[in-house]
Amino acid sequence: SSAASDVYKRQIYRRTKMINTDKVRIQDDLYTYVNQEKLAQLVIPDDQPSVGGFQTLAVDVEKTMINEFKEMCDKEVYPNHYLEKACTLFKIAKNVEKKEKDGIFPALKNLSILDKLENLDTFSKMYKTLMLNQLPLPFQIMVETDMKNTKQHCVCIQGPSVILPDASYYKEEMMQQKEMILGIWTNMAKMIMAKTELSPEDQNQYIEDTLAFDRLIGSLVKTSEEWSEYVEIYHPMKVSKVATLLKTIHFKTILKELFGFIPETIIVTEPRYFKNFIDVLNAETFELYKHWSYVTGLIDSCSLLNEELRELGSTYYRAIAGIPANTSIEKFAYQLSSQLYAEPVGLYYGEKYFGEAAKKDITEIVYQIIDTYKLRIQENEILEPATKEKAILKLSKVGVKMGYPDKVQDIYDKLVFNAEDTLYNIVHTLKEIKILENLEELTKPTDPKKWAMPGHMVNACYDPFVNDITFPAAILQAPFYSIKQTRSENLGGIGAVIGHEISHAFDSNGAKCDENGNINNWWTKEDKKRLNTKIKAMIKQFDGIELSWGKVNGKFIVSENMADNGGMAVTLEIMKNTPHASYEEYFMNWAKIWCMKAKTEFLQLLLHLDVHAPNILRANITPRNFQEWYDTFQVKKMDKMYICLLYTSPSPRDPKT
Repeated sequence: SSAASDVYKRQIYRRTKMINTDKVRIQDDLYTYVNQEKLAQLVIPDDQPSVGGFQTLAVDVEKTMINEFKEMCDKEVYPNHYLEKACTLFKIAKNVEKKEKDGIFPALKNLSILDKLENLDTFSKMYKTLMLNQLPLPFQIMVETDMKNTKQHCVCIQGPSVILPDASYYKEEMMQQKEMILGIWTNMAKMIMAKTELSPEDQNQYIEDTLAFDRLIGSLVKTSEEWSEYVEIYHPMKVSKVATLLKTIHFKTILKELFGFIPETIIVTEPRYFKNFIDVLNAETFELYKHWSYVTGLIDSCSLLNEELRELGSTYYRAIAGIPANTSIEKFAYQLSSQLYAEPVGLYYGEKYFGEAAKKDITEIVYQIIDTYKLRIQENEILEPATKEKAILKLSKVGVKMGYPDKVQDIYDKLVFNAEDTLYNIVHTLKEIKILENLEELTKPTDPKKWAMPGHMVNACYDPFVNDITFPAAILQAPFYSIKQTRSENLGGIGAVIGHEISHAFDSNGAKCDENGNINNWWTKEDKKRLNTKIKAMIKQFDGIELSWGKVNGKFIVSENMADNGGMAVTLEIMKNTPHASYEEYFMNWAKIWCMKAKTEFLQLLLHLDVHAPNILRANITPRNFQEWYDTFQVKKMDKMYICLLYTSPSPRDPKT
């Protein structure tokens, strides 16, 4: 829009959006200053752990699409056969009477497969059957992109999930929380197991054995913090070596059954777990495994059974996340169908509610940010020429996926089901098709055109192994982006988020991958040292910060904090050349996009599971690293939003320091 239009918008902004500052100063707390009135108004829905920002947009998109689904179903008119299948599944999932009639029996029939597991030999022979029937396994085999040759696929193997929210809960310092959470889970398991045909004695034994097996794996599988260093999961091993580690079973037999041949190399993502696998699955623990698979498999299936079981199956997560009520049957039905038919649903949403004009406009903003990033690197006086050249090359190769794809993947043509079947069987059929499709990808080249997220998802991402960014249509709306917002607001919103995703190319993980997404050290020796120093400084800036709900782990969230810092740096650079730029609007919209009101239990959970910093810190810490923050709001040493360690001279006004 024109500069004059921006001036008009700014006048409206100042009249309507300035916050009452009786209780908080912007120099002390940007997040609260901007969001305090909104936070006071927000009410967390009974079926949600949080509200505001991303979550509010997601709820709005969900409401819109539920209405779309209902209208399609009522009129029996569908834009294409994909949406027809999605809506058919939506209707089936809402059919409470049919699910009541089917009861628990579809799940029990599937779980009866475990009765055929007589010993470890039969486990090896039946691994594929167990996998296709989606019964919990002591290790998972899947096909992924080869991180050192991203044009081809590889076989990966990883451990199972634990009952607790994260394996870190098994640490000594988490003992109190662990016992409390396992108590909640045990109570839920007892109520669900009471619905089976097992005797009360067997029910209790199954639960005790499940907890015992979970303890075995809990000390060996990776924590969320360990998974956050995703480049470090690449541990290629010869099949013979892996087979030796898994010597209690016939690993090569399993591979031959899955792929029709035995791959030469396996990527072992959790070496600690597999080096101790003999202690996890052996003749003595086999019964524990079977009972663990039964109990956890049944609990995982509850949402697809009758309403009583759907309610019971949600009690554990709702308790640890502070959610009073279960999701309504209508929301559940939409969430299930829109997940299984994600890309067609996202394409429909994007075309109808976003459109090509907005797609073109936001794409132009992306390339402006990329060009500015290149310029910043060219003018960088710290990096050596060889590193700068490689960094600019990587930026030149960044793929841009905005809004929604041009077409859906071929897999969606295969996702057909018998509408007369039970919901449980239908979902298992669709997931089995996807599992087989994944296995078949091993001998095929990778497809960089695949979208990591559907158009109706309120999120964004950078894929380090494709070197591209994905921005679904659903996130490309206010407060992140709107033609009704000024350029400064949009730069503080979607601009900074776009810059954030691009910055992942150079964070503590992404910096280890080259322009083609391959793990490859392209940094000079000295620049690598400088990068590691910066990473340590970013860890230190956040590590140990005490919030009312817990302490922040700086190492766990460092890559996302680096990306926030990079996103702000590049958009503030653009602000310098933006006519009538308002840094006030920029920083205030930056704070607005992180507005979130959440249950304490959920916030505590996020500290262990979410690689992002708590929203209040994302809003308040990053701006302090930039001179524009201090200049715009006259932030002084005595103010809480001042970081004295940033500066080596008495005055923060000296750009040289």
